[in-house]
Amino acid sequence: MSKFIFVTGGVVSSLGKGIAGASIGKLLQLNGFKVNMIKCDPYLNVDPGNMSPFQHGEVFVTSDGVETDLDLGYYERFLDVHTTRANTNTAGNIYLTVLDRERKGQYNGATVQVIPHITDEIKKRFTAFEKDYDITIIEIGGTVGDIESLPFIEAARQLKLERPGKVLSAHLTLVPYISSSDELKTKPTQHSVIKLREFGITPDILFCRADRPLSDDIKGKISLFCSVPKDAVIEAGNKSSIYLVPENFYRQGADKQIMKMLGLKPKQKFDTTWFKFINENLEHKETVDIALVGKYSDLKDAYKSVNESIFLSGMSNKVNVNLIYVNAEKDNIEESLKNVQGILIPGGFGQRGMEGKIKAVEYARHSRKPLLGLCVGMQCILLEGARRAGLKGADSVEFNPKTPHPIIRLMEEYKEDRPRIGSHPIKVTEGSKAHQVYGGTDIDERHRHRYTFNTKYKDILEGEDLSISGWSKGDVAEIVEIKSHPFFIGVQYHPEFGSRPMKPHPLFKEFIAAAKKYKHKK
Repeated sequence: MSKFIFVTGGVVSSLGKGIAGASIGKLLQLNGFKVNMIKCDPYLNVDPGNMSPFQHGEVFVTSDGVETDLDLGYYERFLDVHTTRANTNTAGNIYLTVLDRERKGQYNGATVQVIPHITDEIKKRFTAFEKDYDITIIEIGGTVGDIESLPFIEAARQLKLERPGKVLSAHLTLVPYISSSDELKTKPTQHSVIKLREFGITPDILFCRADRPLSDDIKGKISLFCSVPKDAVIEAGNKSSIYLVPENFYRQGADKQIMKMLGLKPKQKFDTTWFKFINENLEHKETVDIALVGKYSDLKDAYKSVNESIFLSGMSNKVNVNLIYVNAEKDNIEESLKNVQGILIPGGFGQRGMEGKIKAVEYARHSRKPLLGLCVGMQCILLEGARRAGLKGADSVEFNPKTPHPIIRLMEEYKEDRPRIGSHPIKVTEGSKAHQVYGGTDIDERHRHRYTFNTKYKDILEGEDLSISGWSKGDVAEIVEIKSHPFFIGVQYHPEFGSRPMKPHPLFKEFIAAAKKYKHKK
């Protein structure tokens, strides 16, 4: 029977439960276990699709077309798995499911309550992968004590009761440093554990976030007051890279403690390949500067997967990447791009910053600096080409419904419904730059858009040295490029969701390689 690990957090939010959970999962995976992860968010939104990036960072998209929390990106990058709708749950989605059943009379007239109806639905989702994986790690969002997360905590308590010895509670807490007394304080951790116990769960292992090492005395004190073995008090200190966290936990024996508590034995000799690769490629002598031209320049989490893809591609290209955020709405574009070796235009919704992004396209074309455009970034390439071809007022109908030249049109089949989301097959033109990058003609990529290129302008734009080198569904343009440019590619999809530490996405990998080459030519 599958084992379960619940990851909860206390004291404050944003301690890094997603990274901690993914790191635990990585260690267990390196011991030979099949591991999967589930995220439970306590907010009432059905999914984060309609939430502002300022509220919740980027929207991560699964292969099967679900808009999810960015933590699923950590799961995929650390574990090299493809998440699905079963990997993500929100309180809103769970309540909606239960209420839909009630409206259909499926509860036979029973009074519908949080216990058992909501908690039963939550437990059903907790156990979604038990036949396919050895271990399921479940991250419960928010902070213990929040009213919104109580049904999830209660469902975790019930599952632990129903499956003795098969469920482990991992609790992430804060051990703050007080400068005036020059000491780390354990009281917040103690109170967080007390609060978790109030709901019927005693944590089995503690991961303590601190900005400096925990002494043996501190670990002993936490162990004593929280009823956790000293060896199960794991220091979760700050690291220069999130990809060093699994090794930090490993050196403290976290995986051994977890296996011991769950009655597991390693399925293979511990695989150190991950640690070796990360340590050998984190730092290099050479640096390339990449400009990210978007409208959320002050909000790094809005581009989390893009940032990680660029960083991981730098590792594989033996360079450090210095990412420079350029505000497409406010900054002087030409001045901001003057000293960089590569330009990236990420996806985004809404008109703000569009003209700045189009200027960035023009600059990249003239300067012959490598350019990668994602989703709306590809649309900016097409708009710049149309205006260059003399199509005055050329625009997207998203921003100007009355434009005389609707270069970007609305996809009718997605007019009323949700956007075109998830993986779709794409045919890449042989002999194109994209074909060279991918090394093949058949690819599959994740999408999130309603608007697409209006193919009636294809001949005009191809007369401007642009070529459409990727298509899906026969008439949906997926890739645009300039063959005569060292690297000038725009894609309608989101390749950033496919990058992994040892397997960066080929588009990002070749983009950084082109930036490195440009620097050497200079």
